[in-house]
Amino acid sequence: MKITMNPNEMVVKASDSSRLVNGSTIKGKLILTTQRIYFKPEINGNNENDLEIYPNEINEVLLFNERFLFPNGLNIVTKDGRENKFLVKKRTDWNTMIVRMC
Repeated sequence: MKITMNPNEMVVKASDSSRLVNGSTIKGKLILTTQRIYFKPEINGNNENDLEIYPNEINEVLLFNERFLFPNGLNIVTKDGRENKFLVKKRTDWNTMIVRMC
């Protein structure tokens, strides 16, 4: 898996993740860099594009439980109202790092 980095951009944290879109789960990798949050889906036949979220686009970061039991949900809400839901391990670490970035 390869992503194109911007000048002076470094990876801060990366983890296997799943993105929840319209009731379906898309597996991929969630990457936090010094400049953005990037989701790179696995190549598996679906037409999902890469997702980039810049700090100035983030309105809030919320935590949620998947299926009411599993504490692994991270919801990044953008200023235009879009919810970007991810399932990640150590979501509180992700939350802290993203909030610090904003």
